[in-house]
Amino acid sequence: MMNNFDVIVVGGGASGFFTAINLAEQNPDLRIAILERSNEVLSKVKISGGGRCNVTHACFIPNVLAKFYPRGEKELKGPFHAFCTGDVMEWFSERGVSLKIEEDGRVFPELDNSQTIIDCFLNEAANFNIQIIKQTIVQQLSKENDFWKIKTSKDTYQAKQLVMATGSNVKIWDLLKTVNHSIINPVPSLFTFNIKDDRIKDLMGVSTEMVSLKVKGSTLKANGPLLITHWGMSGPAILRLSAWGARELFDKNYQFQIIVNWTNDFVFDEVLEELMQLKQSNPKKTIIKHAQYGLTNRLWQQLVKASMISEDLIWADVSKKQLVNLAEQLTQSEFNVNGKSTFKDEFVTAGGIDLKEVNFKTMESKLQDNLYFTGEILNIDAITGGFNFQNAWTTGFLAANAIAAKY
Repeated sequence: MMNNFDVIVVGGGASGFFTAINLAEQNPDLRIAILERSNEVLSKVKISGGGRCNVTHACFIPNVLAKFYPRGEKELKGPFHAFCTGDVMEWFSERGVSLKIEEDGRVFPELDNSQTIIDCFLNEAANFNIQIIKQTIVQQLSKENDFWKIKTSKDTYQAKQLVMATGSNVKIWDLLKTVNHSIINPVPSLFTFNIKDDRIKDLMGVSTEMVSLKVKGSTLKANGPLLITHWGMSGPAILRLSAWGARELFDKNYQFQIIVNWTNDFVFDEVLEELMQLKQSNPKKTIIKHAQYGLTNRLWQQLVKASMISEDLIWADVSKKQLVNLAEQLTQSEFNVNGKSTFKDEFVTAGGIDLKEVNFKTMESKLQDNLYFTGEILNIDAITGGFNFQNAWTTGFLAANAIAAKY
């Protein structure tokens, strides 16, 4: 049986719903359907931000906002000028969802519950009679007489306009190759580092406010808070490095060395000089009990021990060689990374539809008329903090506008 619609959105996630709702608002007479492969829609929205839903990030300048995207920075500048963070916050506010900005710039619902976002979308979809068809796996795409024909595990659907909002779905990418689109090979982004090292062995849960990191023998670097875990290292600094280095670290098979500067921006010579001053000003204090640079006592103790400084040594008796060792541990600690772990459930992939094949004013394919792409199906990804959702909202909004303009 053929099911006819004006617009079909494949993918019942953030960008799929946002596209469908914005389109229906502009043209309530359109027959719109959302096809979702699982039995639940908006599942990533539900788990985002630890179940609170990190809606966006409070960066309101389009050109600055674009810099948080390792892939997509150039392409998103124009779209962000059309629909940016402030527009998203206003959009939700107009629909009864109050948002708040946290100290680190992340934006959440005031009720700290992702369900408020899900309920908003489901209510809007119901108000506009958008059909949500679940447990429907798309198996084939073809173009016949100016209509898109979508063969699924249940039925066959037909629509003039087709929006692909399926995120990082390899099977859908393969289907899009059959309509001549190129796929940039997907690799993981936003992952944590597996590290076995005596210096951090028993420090699970210890965090530092600001470190700087670099990959040895590479130009890759990042800074930010770092968290020591039972499998190695995580936290914003590590996740940023993994995002910017997604392809390079994949090519290294996740076997590489990182250099950690625990002081963030002090260099070796400055730290050595400060340690020598401490030797003069605190001669009778025990080094291991005298944590510096805002480090926790436990982390400081491990770095002191790694510098061949005994537990009872006082500053007066420390040698120049030992101070050199400690300055090195503080500013250029080397760690061997051996593999990666997925960051929570918020898995992000670098890869997807080649951005050269998409018109970023409309999100329409340059190769196929009436075919649109929104969200993470594109070769766009960002660091953590609400930026991946902002991409979903902006591209969904532009696609909705472009389709509405055709009617």
